Order: sequence, then structure tokens, then C-alpha cells
Amino acid sequence: MRRDAQAVILLLVGGGMLRLAWTGDYLNYVKPYAFWLIVPAGAILIAVAAITGVNAWQARKEADDGHGHGEPKVAWLLLAPVVGMLLVAPDALGSYEAERTGTVVGAEENRSSYPELPDDVDPVPLTLLDYASRAIFDEGQTLEDHRIQLRGFILYEGDEPQLARMVVSCCAADARPVKIGFDGELPGSLEPDQWVEVVGEYSPRQGRDEINGELVPYIEVESVTPIPTPENEYQ
Repeated sequence: MRRDAQAVILLLVGGGMLRLAWTGDYLNYVKPYAFWLIVPAGAILIAVAAITGVNAWQARKEADDGHGHGEPKVAWLLLAPVVGMLLVAPDALGSYEAERTGTVVGAEENRSSYPELPDDVDPVPLTLLDYASRAIFDEGQTLEDHRIQLRGFILYEGDEPQLARMVVSCCAADARPVKIGFDGELPGSLEPDQWVEVVGEYSPRQGRDEINGELVPYIEVESVTPIPTPENEYQ
């Protein structure tokens, strides 16, 4: 590939990375701490693009015959995915992936003791992973006598709605869902990928994930309230 084409691709990739960091869309792919890796990487790529472009211009200027053999035009198709990244940023993973992936709460989960929940907070906000771990591995001992607040999106296992949220260790490539079942009355208008806030109490009921057979805890529902999609959809 010609150096000027290399410079354009480096410029677009670097600019795309800075755009994702500026808009916050990078959270659809990686955890928040990666911001401080994306920004310098994008800046370095832009700097390399500038140097490559200058060298390409000087090489053309100094060429004896004033023209080169060139490269196949098809090489410029390498720009297509980069331009796509700039124009259309894919959404964060949601119910489609969660319905086809087993719950992350498994036998390898740390079964150490869990701290008591505060008595002066009502309801107590918990992540889905924290609630599921306490419900399964602590048998709900630290959840009893507390109203719990959970936030996630709706998915369906067959005809049964569940609350879920994707958990990432590093990036979206390793994302797996945490799934919580519902006990009690639910509104009839719950749609897949709809974000909701659920307030309720611990339920001893448990089910099995159809994908990997791991336990899925339930919550006794008091209320279900639609909420806006959060800026960071992953845990």
C-alpha cells in the first residue's frame, strides 16, 4: 500500500478512537478505565499519520520520473471498516446476545462472606452480579429484611421475562450476562432491551439457565419502572 494511503488510514483510525472517547461510545466496547489508553493511542496514531504523510509527499517530490507504479485501487477498500466505525458505532450488547449466552454466575464464583447491607438505606441499590451472588452463594442471608433496587434490561427465556445486564472483564468480546428471574405481578408491556428499575425483596426461588444450566436467582417484585438507557450499559 502507498504511504499516502497508510497515512489516511492511520489518521482515520486515530481520529475514530478519539471520537469514541469524546462521545463516550467507547463504553460499548471496553471498561471505563480504557479511556486513558484510548486517548493516547489515538493521539499517537494521528502523529504517525502526519509523519507518514510528510514522508510520502517528500518521496513523491524527489522521485526522478515523477510517477510510480502505484498500488492496486482495491487497497483503498481497507478504509471501508474505518469509515464505518466513524459513521456508525454499534450499540452495546443487549438481549439478543444475553438470550444466547449462559449466566456468568457459576460454580467458580467466590463464596467468601458478604458484608451486611445498610439498614438506613431503603431500597438498597445493588448490581445484578452482587444480588445474584448473595442470593445463590450466601443463600440470601444478607438480603433478607431488605428492599432491593436493581437496574438492567429485559430479556425473555421462552415466555418468561428476566432482568439482565452484561458483565465484562476487559471488553465486549468477553461479555456474559447476569440473569435475574421475577416473582410476583409484572406489567404486561415489558419489551426486550427495555431498561427498567426493579424494587423488591429476596426470593428463595431459583431456576436454571437454559444455556449452561447454572442457577438463576429470583426477586419478589414490588415495582418495575422504565428508566433511560444508562451511559455505561455494562457492569
